[in-house]
Amino acid sequence: MTKNELRQSLRESRRRFVADQRIHRPAMEQSLAERVLAHLNGATIVGAYLSDGEEVDPLPILKAVQGRGVTTALPHITDRKAPMRFLRWSPGDALHPGRYGLLQPAAEAPEVEPDLILAPLVGFDRAMHRLGQGAGFYDRAFARLPAARRIGLAWSVQEANRLPTDEWDVPLHAVATEQQWIEPDA
Repeated sequence: MTKNELRQSLRESRRRFVADQRIHRPAMEQSLAERVLAHLNGATIVGAYLSDGEEVDPLPILKAVQGRGVTTALPHITDRKAPMRFLRWSPGDALHPGRYGLLQPAAEAPEVEPDLILAPLVGFDRAMHRLGQGAGFYDRAFARLPAARRIGLAWSVQEANRLPTDEWDVPLHAVATEQQWIEPDA
């Protein structure tokens, strides 16, 4: 399958899973958040995203780390060719409409460099390859911030046996799902 065919298939699996599990979703996201919180490894700046409704919601994680004195940030996108920047944002701060219908921090918010990035994804495999939306924003951010730990947040149904990769794809360090914490085999 091509990346686009996989995206379509995995999005449909995710859509069905979220619809079927809507009653259990808060408990599943809490379980996933606890897995991530156990693997912060001293992170001082956590970059995350806002869920599109079907993606895992990282907000419980952001609230928990903020309570531990960790700085939190969200992506800010101005156009397809410009790099995605992480701007300081705390749960409860105002959000502003941005490109592609995304809500994001105000453009004048301070830019930060996360040492841990919680990444959304459409699919992942056990080699820690990540299939995103296809615009490359996260791969370019990962390449620009090589010291940042990269943790994908996903539902278990988003796992693929093997994802096709390109030379610009940057692998994750781990994936947290509602069922488990996954790291590459050593």
